[in-house]
Amino acid sequence: MSSNNVKLSRGAGSFIILGALFCGSAVVLGAFGAHALKSVFTMSQLSTFEVGVRYQMYHGLALLVLPSLTTYLPRTWLQRAGICFVVGCLLFSGSLYALVATGITWFGPITPLGGGFFIIGWIMLILGALLRNRMEK
Repeated sequence: MSSNNVKLSRGAGSFIILGALFCGSAVVLGAFGAHALKSVFTMSQLSTFEVGVRYQMYHGLALLVLPSLTTYLPRTWLQRAGICFVVGCLLFSGSLYALVATGITWFGPITPLGGGFFIIGWIMLILGALLRNRMEK
């Protein structure tokens, strides 16, 4: 049996771990919300909770994909995007979970900050691709 000894950079390995953690916990939280919280929260609260789970899953998957893009995009831009996705998950999804769980409304204004980090992360990927194309010409 042969082993594939591909060495990942520290950032790539971290993004894989965090991506898997975000995706796995999104599945757990989604199931928890669909079953255990159904009788505790209102439909509006469950809808808010589900938005947090959905965006956590999307960006967890994005983190899992980032290391495979090193052939196509500069690592610097991938690192920046990954950091933005991690911060975005913590702020966006985390604030929605906290808002639903506690009812404390000041968590609400944190959500758009997380969304901003998501958007900036995607912009970082676009810029990385544009700069690579410019350098190849």
